[in-house]
Amino acid sequence: MSATANILKDTGLRITDTRQMILESFLGKNSAISQGDIERNLGEDIDRVTVYRTLKTFAEKGIIHKILDDNGGVKYALCKEQCQQEGHHHHDHLHFKCSVCEETFCLEKHFIPELSLPEGYKKNEVNILVQGTCPNCK
Repeated sequence: MSATANILKDTGLRITDTRQMILESFLGKNSAISQGDIERNLGEDIDRVTVYRTLKTFAEKGIIHKILDDNGGVKYALCKEQCQQEGHHHHDHLHFKCSVCEETFCLEKHFIPELSLPEGYKKNEVNILVQGTCPNCK
């Protein structure tokens, strides 16, 4: 069984060609990708609504996670083992966007510190995007 089929099976998702093709876009990438990147990669084989729904399902199942971009867009990154801790799925690591190559990277070993919010506020998620120059562009 292929790596993509194993991931889908392990998360309880039905194995389809479309899901495998979209998931394949993430394998071997060390940076986050946008829905547009996936659509360009797959060409006209899959419509954008299908890509959107598949990405949403993958995020809900913990296969990928969303990263808010500095231009208001969203990118997605494959979840690594670090996203699983004691049965809890989390993405409380930093993200880094290179201002030269414009790639966005997960910095899984650099965690967002716990925040103390004023009374009455409830945190759902925290996103920190660090911008600068990546090692490849320095």
